[in-house]
Amino acid sequence: MAENSNENSNRKPVSDFVLPFERKIVELEALRDKATSEEERATIGAELERERTNVVANLTPWQRMQLARHPNRPRMMDYVRRVLDDVIELHGDRLGGDDPAMITGIGRFRGRTVAVVGQQKGDTTDERIRRNFGMPHPEGYRKALRVFEMAERLHMPIVSFVDTPAADPSVESEAHGQAGAIARNLWAMLRLKTPIFVAILGEGGSGGALAIALGDWVAMFEYAIYVVCPPERCAEILWRDIDKKEMAASALKITAADLLSLGVIDRILPEPGGGAHRDPEQSAQVLTEELDRFLGDYCSKDNWDPAQRQQRFRRLGHWRETG
Repeated sequence: MAENSNENSNRKPVSDFVLPFERKIVELEALRDKATSEEERATIGAELERERTNVVANLTPWQRMQLARHPNRPRMMDYVRRVLDDVIELHGDRLGGDDPAMITGIGRFRGRTVAVVGQQKGDTTDERIRRNFGMPHPEGYRKALRVFEMAERLHMPIVSFVDTPAADPSVESEAHGQAGAIARNLWAMLRLKTPIFVAILGEGGSGGALAIALGDWVAMFEYAIYVVCPPERCAEILWRDIDKKEMAASALKITAADLLSLGVIDRILPEPGGGAHRDPEQSAQVLTEELDRFLGDYCSKDNWDPAQRQQRFRRLGHWRETG
């Protein structure tokens, strides 16, 4: 996937994008780097760790939303470069065209061939525009479906990277069958006879995310979000007031901890202090270890039965009233 190399080389330094609650962390990192003695570095380093611990312990759902949208958060291709080898991108849906917002292909993970699908937001302004800010058109979902079906025929596990605010909402996409394309993906993923691993990297927004997220194992990064509707839009619908977006973020249960307790995801992938954008290498290592566990546990069967996956999603939304 050599065509994507410029997206990483043109990325601005992390310090150019500082959220309000990150400011002190960034200042302490700068002081530590300028320290002239080991003793001074150790003192500042200890204060830095305390500040990171304090910030992480007190993050609100809205602040986690901000981290999930951080401009320097690692994208799909950042992880693909670090986790997979010999990746070949496959283009086109064999019907209407090719959608740059959805990347598909095949690659190697520790000697095993896997199918790769995911949304890519882009890093530079030009790349974001070209990739429609990671919001796929119907062609993107049909391209993903083509690779899903190919993976089943060739007995390849599927690795799906979710990172989108939503499916493209334009009139043109609706006219080209956006809803139908998403629905066909949902139907197919529940029936595919091959293991599916899903990683929610940053934003997992509405049906645009779900259309490639019906997996046997759903892992979610600690500061990613997974939500039926963006908090801003939810606030507009419920209260006619976008300024209530923070209240909406809390009510929607968008955080990894909330979703794990509800059974929507299976594992929280820990992020380095301050978020994945502060240490993409460590974040990629965490994802690598999780994918290795999944492939070891799920890929030992010759004939894969999707019934377990179907039951997993049928259980969502069940609850028991007491008292």
